[in-house]
Amino acid sequence: MEAIDSIDQSLLRLLQADGRATYSELAGQVGLSVAATKRRIDRLCANGIITGFTAVVDQAKLGWTVEAFTEVRYVGTTTPDDMLRAMSEIPEVDAAYTIAGDPDMLVKLRARDNSHLQDVIKRLRKGRATGTKSMIVLGTYRREG
Repeated sequence: MEAIDSIDQSLLRLLQADGRATYSELAGQVGLSVAATKRRIDRLCANGIITGFTAVVDQAKLGWTVEAFTEVRYVGTTTPDDMLRAMSEIPEVDAAYTIAGDPDMLVKLRARDNSHLQDVIKRLRKGRATGTKSMIVLGTYRREG
């Protein structure tokens, strides 16, 4: 894989801030031709550095007003693949991370309200889970770019 230089890093930051930016807009900001900019972005995609382009959605405006993180502990013989597979079956799971130490997994959840969140946590506890601890998000800062 080729090295990433400062222009590639600038392109990555710009695309993270606005994935819909045109090659022309990007080229003007990094000081390259449109063709050279497209080649660099194509290379970043081909090398797996850019894995896709997506829309960022305000879930609260769609009715998913509660966001929470839940620590999950499992029976000692549960494999990380089994943990992740269990999370993939729960539609309210936004992301799940197997982690070192205690707990075994950190899960990011979305729910319509606290009653719905309680139901989701009950479903998390089924199977090989031995315990959970949940924290409701009050505010968010997310680094862009």
